[in-house]
Amino acid sequence: MFELRRKPEGGAGRAPVREPVRGAARGPVTARWAAGLTAAAVVALALVGTGARPASAASGCPGHLVRSVSFATGQLKVYRSGQSVCAVTLAKHPGARRQMSVQLQARGGRPVSDSGRFTRLAGPVRVRAVHRCVRAVGAVSGRKGASGWFLC
Repeated sequence: MFELRRKPEGGAGRAPVREPVRGAARGPVTARWAAGLTAAAVVALALVGTGARPASAASGCPGHLVRSVSFATGQLKVYRSGQSVCAVTLAKHPGARRQMSVQLQARGGRPVSDSGRFTRLAGPVRVRAVHRCVRAVGAVSGRKGASGWFLC
C-alpha cells in the first residue's frame, strides 16, 4: 500500500518519505487482516445459509421466554407468542432415557401434556390463552417444578 521513496527534489541527506503507491504489495499485517476479514465473512455467510435461529427454536417453542423454573433434575420453560403459550421441560443432564413430562393449562381449560421416556426434552405443548392465566408443570425422573398461575 505504501512504499518508501525519495522525493526528487530531496538532497542526499534527507530522510525517505512514505507515499501511497498504486499496486504496491501488501505487507504481512495487512495480509493477516484481510485473511481474518475473509474468514469472518465465510462464517457469517455460513450462519445465514444454515438459517441460524434464536435460542427458543432449540426448544421447539416459538415466541419469547416468559417463565423459567429450575428444579433438581431439569428446567421448565414457558414461551408466549401472540395468543398462544408453549412449554417444554429440559433435562439438566441430557443423554440417558428417563421419565419426563410437561403439562400446560389455561385457566378454565383442560391441561395439555406430553410425557414419556425422553433423552433431552418433553414437549412442546401449546394452549391458546387469550386474556387467561396459565400454569405449567414439568418433571424429570420424579422431580418436578411448577410455575403457579401467571400471565393473568
